[in-house]
Amino acid sequence: MYLCSLQSKIITVYKFNNQFFAMNITRENLSDLEFCIKIDIEESDYTEKVTKKLKQYRQQANVPGFRKGMAPMGMIQRMYKGAVTADEVQNVLNESLYNYIKDEKLDIVGSPIANYEKTPTADFEKESAFTFYFDAALMPKVNIDWSKVDVKHTEIKVEKKEVDRQIESMQNQAGKFETPDELTEECNVYGKVVELDKDGKVKEEGMSCFTSFEVKSIKDDAIRAEFVGKKKEDKVVFAANKAFSAADIEQNFRMDAEAAKKFKSTVELTISGCSHITPHELDEELFNMFYAGKEIKTATDFRKAVTADIEKSYADQSDILYANQVRKQLIEHFDAAIPEAFLKRWILSRDNNKELTAEKLDSEWNENYLPSIKWEFIAAELNKIQSLDPTHDELLEECKNILRSHGAGTGENSEDQEKQLTQMAESVISDSKNTDRMYDQIYHRKLVALLKEQAKPETEKITLKEFETRAKA
Repeated sequence: MYLCSLQSKIITVYKFNNQFFAMNITRENLSDLEFCIKIDIEESDYTEKVTKKLKQYRQQANVPGFRKGMAPMGMIQRMYKGAVTADEVQNVLNESLYNYIKDEKLDIVGSPIANYEKTPTADFEKESAFTFYFDAALMPKVNIDWSKVDVKHTEIKVEKKEVDRQIESMQNQAGKFETPDELTEECNVYGKVVELDKDGKVKEEGMSCFTSFEVKSIKDDAIRAEFVGKKKEDKVVFAANKAFSAADIEQNFRMDAEAAKKFKSTVELTISGCSHITPHELDEELFNMFYAGKEIKTATDFRKAVTADIEKSYADQSDILYANQVRKQLIEHFDAAIPEAFLKRWILSRDNNKELTAEKLDSEWNENYLPSIKWEFIAAELNKIQSLDPTHDELLEECKNILRSHGAGTGENSEDQEKQLTQMAESVISDSKNTDRMYDQIYHRKLVALLKEQAKPETEKITLKEFETRAKA
C-alpha cells in the first residue's frame, strides 16, 4: 500500500485480486472521535473485473435461440451487467474501506456505518462512477488511574466443618441407596403434604404439594419421633413452624420467603415412601472414585486432597468477586469522552429484529448500555498492557487438563498417553462450539492476574459467611 496526500484527499493505491487500483478517499473529522469517510469509485476501478465476469456468464449461459456460450455479448450485458457491476463495486468498496482503516492505523469503535443520507442512490445500469459515505468513530483515550482502585483480595478460610461436610457428601454420593419399609432418623421421607384448618380438615385453597426432606432436619424432638417407624401410606400431622425453620418451610412447601415466615398452620403428610443412603467407607475404593491416579492411600491424605479442592474453589470465587469489584470501580472512575451519538447509531444498526427503538435506547442508555460500553473500552486498554485473549496453546492445555480430570491420559506408558491426550484435545478444540467456556475461563484468569499485578491489592482472610455477605452487596 502506498499513500500520497492530495489536499484533504488520499489517493490509495491497493492490490485487489492481483490488480492495482487508485482510489480517492476523503476523511472529514466531525468531532474529536467521530469522522466521515468518503470513497469515490471510478469505472477503471472495477471495469476489468466486470468484463471478466460477464465473459464467464456468456460461456455458461443457456439462452434460447443460441448454442451454449454463443449468445451475443451485448445480450449478456443487457441481462447481467447491472447486477455484476453492483457486486464488483461492492467488493472494491469493502476492500478499499478495510485497507484504508488498516493502513491509516485507525483504532475504531465497532465498524463503519453506511451513511445513506449522504450517499447518492446508485444506478448500476446507467452510471459508471459512484460515491459512498461511511461514518466511523475512534476508540476513546482511556487512562486508568490504579491509585483509585481500592479493593482487597479475599482469602476464604477453609473450616474443619466444611471439609467434614464435603467428605460426608462424597461418602453419600458413593454410598448404597436403599428403600427401607420403616422410617428412621437417617431416612429421606417423601409424600403429599396438605394444610389443615382449625378443625383438622383439609383447608380449602390451602397449601398442598408433594415434598421430600430428611427426618433428621426436623428441629422438634417430639415431632421427629412421630416419624420414626412410620410406613408407606401412614399419615403424620404436625405444626409446620415447630418442625421447620422459615427457610425450610419455603423449600419444603414451595412457598415464597414472605409467606413461609407467616406460615403457622398444622399440616398433614401422607407418606409415599422413604429412602436411605448407607455412606461409603473411607477406604481406597472411595479415594480412587474421586482421585483416580493420585495414589491416595489414607484418610489423612484424602482429607488433604478434599481441603485442596475446597481451597481451589474458594480461590476461584474470590477471584470472581475481586474482578467484579475492580470492574465496578474502574467503570465508576471512567472519565474519557466517548462517541455516544455514533455508538447509539451503531447499536441500532445491529438490531436485526428492529425491536429496539431510538427512544427505548435513550431511556435505557445510562443503566443498561453505558456501563458495559465503558468496560469494553477499559478492557481494550487492559489488552494493550497484556494480551488477554487465550492462545491456541492455552486452549489446548486447558482442554488437556479437563480431559485428565475425567481420567484421560493416565496409564503405564506416559509418553504415549500424553501424545494421545494431545490428539484428543486438538480434536475437541477444533470445533469452536467446544471452546467458548474454556476461552472465558482462561480470559478471566488472565484478567484477574493483570488486575492484581496493576492494582497490587492487600489480601484479607475472611470466613465463607463473610464472603457470601460481601458477594451479595
